[in-house]
Formats: sequence, C-alpha cells, structure tokens
Amino acid sequence: MRKALFNGIAAGFCIGIGAAVFLSCENKVIGAVLFAVALTVICQLEMMLFTGKIGYIVNAHKKDDVLSTLFCLIGNAIGTCVSGLAIGYCRPALPEVAMTMTNAKLTQPLPAVLVSAVFCGILMYAAVAIFKEKGSMAGIVFCVPVFILSGFEHSIADMAYFWVACNGSLEVVLFTLVVIVGNSIGGCLIPLLKKLAG
Repeated sequence: MRKALFNGIAAGFCIGIGAAVFLSCENKVIGAVLFAVALTVICQLEMMLFTGKIGYIVNAHKKDDVLSTLFCLIGNAIGTCVSGLAIGYCRPALPEVAMTMTNAKLTQPLPAVLVSAVFCGILMYAAVAIFKEKGSMAGIVFCVPVFILSGFEHSIADMAYFWVACNGSLEVVLFTLVVIVGNSIGGCLIPLLKKLAG
C-alpha cells in the first residue's frame, strides 16, 4: 500500500503540472496536447494514476488490488492538492483562470457530469492499456487531448483545477465523487466487455 500511496502522490504532482500548462495556454488545443506530458511521464516512470488503474480491477480484484487502487486514489488527491496549491501560489494569474473553469464545471447537472466522466474513463483506460499492452504512446497522444477537448471530466485533473482555484467546498467534494464514480464505470467498461466476450 505504501508503494501505491507514494506512486499515487507522484502521479498527482504530474497531473498538477499538466493542469498548469493547460491553464497557461490561451489555445485550448495546444494546452490539451501538452497536458499529455503528465500521462506520458506517469506511464514511463510507472507511477500510479487512479483513472488508468481502476479498469484493471475487472481482472485483478483481490483485497490487495482494491486497497492498492484506493491508496493510489488517496495519493493522487494528496499530490494534486499540494501541487495545485503550490502552482496557484507561484503563478498568481492561474487561480482566476482555474476559478472561471471550475465554476463552469459546477453548473453542470450531476447526471451529465457522471456520463461525461464515464467517457473520460473509457479514454483513460484505452490510453494506459495501449501503452502497457502494445508499448505504444499513441493512446496517450490522442486520448488525453480528446477527453480534454470533448469536455469529459477527469477526477484527478479536476482535483488539480479546484486546488489551483483554492476551492474545496462541499459542492466540489460532491462533484469530484460523482466524477470518480463515472471514471470508475468507464474505466471498467471495456475490460468487462472484453471479458464477457471471452
């Protein structure tokens, strides 16, 4: 569990950096493409990101697997909290940008947030699975910009945005929990369907 926690914290820092570059770019396409550096580093250095790990619960769901995924999520939350607050402090222009973005996120109906998070979960599982199974960066290069430009919700990235904006309200907590559930459903959907297909 220690490994999952600390690798999760490291991954959270990487997502914080990805959030910073996206918030810093006026051009959303460029920002979305550059955000992919976060998942590239996470996969190459074998860190643990909840949205890339949760889909593997379908085939590996012993108690230790579940606990490892939970500790990974806790680590991601810690990493995004520390990095998000630090980025907001050292880049004073970014909290206002993050606040505008996150306020817009919070106006969405929660069922729509859930569906959006499911689609993001599918893309994140695909990105990591293509890297692990095929040794290809193609999934990361394409899936990350696609989920961002589609407006799909990524629980760990959203945590980073909320922390840059210094917003830890109960509304944010509820929003984040819904996104975590959606990402989990989406992340498990493809491996579950593949398992059912035999």
